[in-house]
Amino acid sequence: MSEIQTPTAPAEEVAESASQEQTQEAVVTNEAQVEEPVEAETGTTAKVRQYSSKADLLSHIQELVAGEEVLSRPELDSLKSSYYHFAKIEAEEAFNAYVNEGGEAESYQPAPDADEEAFKEHLNVLRERRAAEQKAKEEERERNLVKKLQIIERIKVILEKPDEVNKSYKDFKTLQQEWNETGEVPATQSTDLWRNYQQLVEQFYDTLKLNNEFRAYDFKKNLEAKTAICESAEKLTEDPDPISAFRKLQILHQQFREVGPVARELRESVWDRFKAASTVINKRHQDFFEGRKAQEQENLLQKTAICEIVESFNLDELKSFADWNKIAEQITQLQAKWKTIGFAPQKHNVKIYERFRAACDNFFTKKSQHFKEVRSNLTDNLKLKIELCEQAEALKESTEWKSATEKFIQLQKRWREIGTVPKKYSDEIWQRFNTACEYFFDAKKKENSSQVSEQKENLEKKRSLVERLKAIATPEEATDELRDVLRTIQDEWNQIGHVPFKDKDKVFKAFRTELDRLYSAIGATATRRRVERFKSELKTVGADRLKDRLLRQYETLKGEIKTYENNLGFLNLTSKSKEGNSLVDELNRKVDKLRADLDEIKMKIKACDEQEDEDTSDESDKA
Repeated sequence: MSEIQTPTAPAEEVAESASQEQTQEAVVTNEAQVEEPVEAETGTTAKVRQYSSKADLLSHIQELVAGEEVLSRPELDSLKSSYYHFAKIEAEEAFNAYVNEGGEAESYQPAPDADEEAFKEHLNVLRERRAAEQKAKEEERERNLVKKLQIIERIKVILEKPDEVNKSYKDFKTLQQEWNETGEVPATQSTDLWRNYQQLVEQFYDTLKLNNEFRAYDFKKNLEAKTAICESAEKLTEDPDPISAFRKLQILHQQFREVGPVARELRESVWDRFKAASTVINKRHQDFFEGRKAQEQENLLQKTAICEIVESFNLDELKSFADWNKIAEQITQLQAKWKTIGFAPQKHNVKIYERFRAACDNFFTKKSQHFKEVRSNLTDNLKLKIELCEQAEALKESTEWKSATEKFIQLQKRWREIGTVPKKYSDEIWQRFNTACEYFFDAKKKENSSQVSEQKENLEKKRSLVERLKAIATPEEATDELRDVLRTIQDEWNQIGHVPFKDKDKVFKAFRTELDRLYSAIGATATRRRVERFKSELKTVGADRLKDRLLRQYETLKGEIKTYENNLGFLNLTSKSKEGNSLVDELNRKVDKLRADLDEIKMKIKACDEQEDEDTSDESDKA
């Protein structure tokens, strides 16, 4: 085909068209630079996948190795960090399970990671594949650099003959096409190379004289190309993957910039159409990352709440196995929930995880220490209970029923005071102790069965003594004969043997009541006699000296009574045993005796006062 000859356009029109074309390309270039994000690697945006589990990650890396995809550095780094993140979680779960089952943290030996070697091999394959691709790209960039330098030199050759520029138009367009089809060059050479090329293109258009028809044809082809780019960009607005759409948009921006100018009246509308689609894609891209940022912030709030829950447990209040295991179950559930929550913002992700891990480690460490102490206590308790078993077995043949019974009661009390023993010995050690106790008490029961009738006879004898006391009227005057009768009855009571246990306190209380009635009457009579004798002594001895002594005795007795009353108050609050009740009764009798003595002293003091008044009256009469 022969070369097309075109008429020459006016130099002013060609210059204006070239200037407008370059201006339009500069606008596209600036717009693309505004829209582009910071790139993880040259020409790419990092696509980092999140994995639900270690198995998910291993499955995906096997698919990658089997395929031909070349990963970026961030993607490789993400694979590595994700794997060791899951591996770390598995190791911690294994450790916690070991401790929860009663193992000691100090003796724990972690099992080797069975998947690590295969993972490293797969990762190395992907790294080598990437390295090979990077090397190939660098070599291709170097070749592209040589090609573009050659194109620049060939354009320079064309420009050396400005009179033949019109004839060289097809060659120039061919060189432009070759330039556009040639890929990337080394980044260090890209800017200068592009500037040199642009200067030559502008110089070419400055010297080129095209006719209006040919120029219109050129504008038409460029319009078709840019319209197709706009349509592609508009389709990308419906792409469900905003990251993929954004990366493809960067390619379309590069293509739009490389296509030549369109007619002046269409330039703004074409650019607005392309810009509108770009804005939608960029907005979706921005919204995606902002949404992920909001989700990460929500994840941080959820993880912070979990940390606060774990940290809020008051471990000092946990005493039993059940208490510790209840909290351990709650923390295990929180750990499971933690795994379902996604990543927190990058600057907080490690810190919040370390906080959660520290709280969990603190709990399980203290739980392990507590269980260790408990196991030690259980062992000590077992030793103590074995000693009680040995004592019970040594005592079970005894026929000293009373003393042996008391000893067995003490052994049983001590048994209840000792804590639990290891579960596997619990039934066995209890059976051993209980067998010894039952052996003794069965023997005692057989022995005591013959004593039941005798105790009933003794009860009737004691009841008859109570009736004899009731038959004695309260005396107005004490007699030696009455004292002898009471002593005789007491001797008979003491000689009578045991009565049935359930009647023991009742019959004794009735006996004591009658004795107290009679002895109180005897004591009152004796008190009156002593007071009368005291009044007689006052007339010869003198009231002052005796009154001082009586006042000191009075204060002493008041102090003793107060002490006994305090002791009685304490015993009434704390003692619920029959032995305690007997002690209370005895103290009450002592207090009654002291109060009687106090009343006698008061009567003597009153007698002293009366004698002093009488002496004072006599002295007045003498005066």
